[in-house]
This record gives sequence, C-alpha cells and structure tokens, in this order.
Amino acid sequence: MTGPGAGPADEPRHDVLVVGGSGVDTVVRVDSLPVPLADSVGVGPIREWPGQTGGNVALGCHALGLNVKFLDFIGDDWTGGQVREHLAKGGVDFEGMHSPSGTRRAVNLVDKTGRRMSFHDARDPEDLRMPREFYLPHLERARHVHLSITNFTRFLFDDIIEQGVPVSTDLHDWDGMDTYHREFAYRADLVFLSAAGARERIGPVMREILREGRAQAVVATAGAGGSYLLTREGSRTPRPIPATVPPAPVVDSNGAGDAYVAGFLYGRLAGRDLDDCARLGAIAGAYACTVEGSSSLITGDALRSAG
Repeated sequence: MTGPGAGPADEPRHDVLVVGGSGVDTVVRVDSLPVPLADSVGVGPIREWPGQTGGNVALGCHALGLNVKFLDFIGDDWTGGQVREHLAKGGVDFEGMHSPSGTRRAVNLVDKTGRRMSFHDARDPEDLRMPREFYLPHLERARHVHLSITNFTRFLFDDIIEQGVPVSTDLHDWDGMDTYHREFAYRADLVFLSAAGARERIGPVMREILREGRAQAVVATAGAGGSYLLTREGSRTPRPIPATVPPAPVVDSNGAGDAYVAGFLYGRLAGRDLDDCARLGAIAGAYACTVEGSSSLITGDALRSAG
C-alpha cells in the first residue's frame, strides 16, 4: 500500500498494469489423466502454489525486468496471506482490495508429462466491482494493461479504451461459444487463448475474434505443439510458431501459458514484431515447464540470449 504523502503521481510509469486473477493453486500429482474412478487414489506430496493467472503474469513480467503494478480483490484469509507473501518475494508491487468471498482457489491435477486438469473456484460475487478511484490513477500511468477474465475486470474496458492504453487478455480454454468470454475477446487489442478449448475449430475462432473485435493479433497456444499467430495483415490462416524445446525435463505445465504471455508482452513493449514476440513467449513458456509452479521464471537477460 502507498504510505502517507505518497500516491500514484509519485510512482514510476508502469510498463504493465495487471488486473485480477490472483489466487492459490493446490497441485496434486497423479500418474495419468483422466484419473481412474476410485474411492481413494494415492498421490505424491500435495503442494500449494500462490499465483494463478494474474499473479503469474505479473511475476513473469517483473522477472523480465518490466515495471509491474498488480491490482485485485483478495481475501483476508490464510490463502490471501500466501498470495501477498509470494508476490512480495517476487518483487511485484501489489495492491489489493478486500474480497468478501475470500481468495480464489484452484485444484490442479498434474500427470507425469506435466499435463494438467484444473478445477477453479472463482468465488467472486456477480456484483463485485473495482472502484474507479482505486484503479484509474494506475491506469493513467500504464503503458499496457493485462486483464484477467475475472468478471469485475470487464467493467474497466471503457476507461482503458478511453485512455488509449493497449490492453491484452487471456481467454484460456475458450471454445468460441461461451458468452462469458466474448466481451474480453472482442474488446482487447491482443488476445491469447489455448487451442485446447476450440480444438479443430481454433482457426475459425481466431478469425472471428479479429472480425468481430478490435484485436490486432490473436495468439493460440498449443503446448508442445507450439502456438499460432493471426494478425490483421497477411494470411487468414494462423501462422504456426514452433515450440521451444525446454532446457530441462518438463515438470509442470502450470503457469506455462502465463509465462508465454509475459514473454510476448516483453517483446511487444520492446518494439519487437509480433512473430518475434510469439517466439519470445514460446521460450518463456518452455522455461516455466521445467519447474514447479512459478518458483523460477526466466529473466530478461536469459530471454534475450535465447531469443
């Protein structure tokens, strides 16, 4: 929190303002997915990893040397304490508002190949709103905004667009049909999503986002299959971006997509072209797969050397 006499006007300009998406993941390691139907299944050590998508993007951007501000609702509970501590250790400048419903949770099943299945407890009430006087001073100082798809963040779009600040979002495994995601898909300048949701329809879904929305680029990540980039210029067929071979054995894919976003934004803010940004994202995502949770993130020096 800011101290007496301090405020946003006294802060340096934010390279990235991240809003929403903090929480704690409980990671359960299983032999394979789907898990066999049984009354009881023995597993390895169960771990708690604070972060979730917004926290992971903020941590990843900070590790790359970007100036990051992170705003969110968070519970006055032990999980909220974990999130605050983890972000502080990672050097992220975080300001939270009290969530009456507590801190978001997720249980992630992870198999031996690092593939995961997540059970997400968003828990925010439908009428939750972030006050303009809380976020607007930070928005006015931001070079870029990244919105997690928590419901309250959709109500920031009008102010973001009025300020003329570029905004990105991650739709995760959107199938192209769920109406919840459409506003995020159509109002962001840069849209990320996982190819796993739409599967063989991912190309048409990416084209729909460009046709119906304001995005300049859409990126679909496909894990070990690489990623796909579609822009307003050039072919209507998404361009394949090869996956980067991880520098060590794959341990956990949790947070890999968030690391990809951080790497891409790093390139974008450095003025790199979109194809280069996607390659940087692939490198950051591959690196994140070699560690548990967000315990180790690629640095700017390492990303530049690899890219």
